[in-house]
Amino acid sequence: MNVGSFNIKVKEKAPIHGWNIDRIKKKLLGAGKTDGLLKKLITYALLLGIGFVYLYPLMFMIVNSLMDVSDLVNPTVRWVPTRMYFGNYRIAYKVLDASKTFGVSLVMAGLPALFQTACCAVVGYGFARFEFPLKRLWMLLLVITFIIPGQVTMVPRYMLFDAYGMINTPLPSMIPALLGQGIKSTIFVLVFYQFFHSYPKVLDEAGEIDGAGKLKIFLKIALPMSVPAIVVAFLFSFVWYWNETYLAGIFFGKTIQTLPMRLQSFVDSYNRLYPTSDGSAVNRLNESIRMAGTMLTIVPMLLMYTVLQKQFVESVDRAGITGE
Repeated sequence: MNVGSFNIKVKEKAPIHGWNIDRIKKKLLGAGKTDGLLKKLITYALLLGIGFVYLYPLMFMIVNSLMDVSDLVNPTVRWVPTRMYFGNYRIAYKVLDASKTFGVSLVMAGLPALFQTACCAVVGYGFARFEFPLKRLWMLLLVITFIIPGQVTMVPRYMLFDAYGMINTPLPSMIPALLGQGIKSTIFVLVFYQFFHSYPKVLDEAGEIDGAGKLKIFLKIALPMSVPAIVVAFLFSFVWYWNETYLAGIFFGKTIQTLPMRLQSFVDSYNRLYPTSDGSAVNRLNESIRMAGTMLTIVPMLLMYTVLQKQFVESVDRAGITGE
């Protein structure tokens, strides 16, 4: 320090164990676009927690469905069965009549999902690309159909279908889907509306210059570009129709039985096939058979998501289903 010339040098802070404070902050909190260690730990902890919540029931079903009776009553067996027992699946397959109900479920979920996706694409394109009187009012009415619970309109719909002789037939599921009034159709219309509204109109104008009409522009330009929205709409629609049992039980009765509907009456069906009137525990329904029946019901959904996982994630991101 030179007081006369006012030349003062401040001694730098000594590093703490070879690290200075700034480097420690950068490592913990990050800098710029680099995530810090603390943020990564919090992110991974949240992901692990959320993943555990979703995976635990599935893991529990798989493990318990592979246990025999001796493992179920053995308190020392929790997560690892003493042997892999697939007899529960054989019994559940027979109780669910899966050889028949699986095909019925594919038809009763696949066709309405296909009809609903096609109709919602047309409606969404119309709202996004055309101007017509009372457009906002029609959009409001469309949203209202989603807000009103299905139980409110269940009785009028049942009376309507019954008057036309559609009860106990697939038509109460097919016709609303074909006319854009299927399960949660409003969501898919809004997804297509957002997607078609986002891409530039100059593409349509280029098609018009080449002599293409409105229908050809939709089929040749808009529809191929909307593959992400189509994948999202079809997958969600398929899953919702697959899991539908409340309205299906009312409209179809006992005439049409899907896998989820058979699962609802699993106990009664099992007792008819394997009566235990003699009091023996040989044929008694246990938790492993129940879990095997549940797994057989959700296996098609798991396989579909596994095969289409990449396309599904990309489609959700590009279609903007989160509302961004």
